[in-house]
Amino acid sequence: MTAWAAAVVLVIIVATLVPTPGLEQLRDWAAHLGPWFPVAFFTAYAVVTVTPVPRSTFTYSAAVLFTPAVAIPCSLVATGVAATLAFVGIRRLGHERTAALRADPRVASIDARLRRRGWLSVGSLRLVPAVPFSVVNYAAPLTSIPYPQFLLATLIGSAPGTVAAVLLGHSLTEGDGVAALWATGGFAAVGLVGMVLDAKLPVRPVR
Repeated sequence: MTAWAAAVVLVIIVATLVPTPGLEQLRDWAAHLGPWFPVAFFTAYAVVTVTPVPRSTFTYSAAVLFTPAVAIPCSLVATGVAATLAFVGIRRLGHERTAALRADPRVASIDARLRRRGWLSVGSLRLVPAVPFSVVNYAAPLTSIPYPQFLLATLIGSAPGTVAAVLLGHSLTEGDGVAALWATGGFAAVGLVGMVLDAKLPVRPVR
């Protein structure tokens, strides 16, 4: 096992074993940190979700701890930072090492699709809640998808689910989350349609 692969495995193990704080603990921290708590919370959001810790854990916590006007934009900023950190780290460590794999004809066509139209693939995957945030972050930089496409698709694709999750978490504290649940299901359906379209649409060769 190479050093970078061992490092990835170590991060996954640590992320699996280390428990995430509960809402009561977060409220205690909020009381102690005062106005600095939002900064600390969303910094932790950005750093911790680079690992396989589910992003939804922080998003729903933000929905309960903050107003939607704070939780939604700050969650999206933290999402973009986490995705960027993972993308840059994996691309620097693993992209060259997977060059031989991408040269395989069976993989080359997929890689070409991601290079030309990766925004649709990533954006569609981000719309589906069942697809782990970290898996896309780790897999995308091993392909030839450009970073600007990856980041833009991540922000746009994550926005509907983030809004729905925050509104759902916020509304459940008031006893009504039906609309947000329907919205989450609708966004997932759009994401699945996007993946089907991406698979069906031809990719024009690079001239």
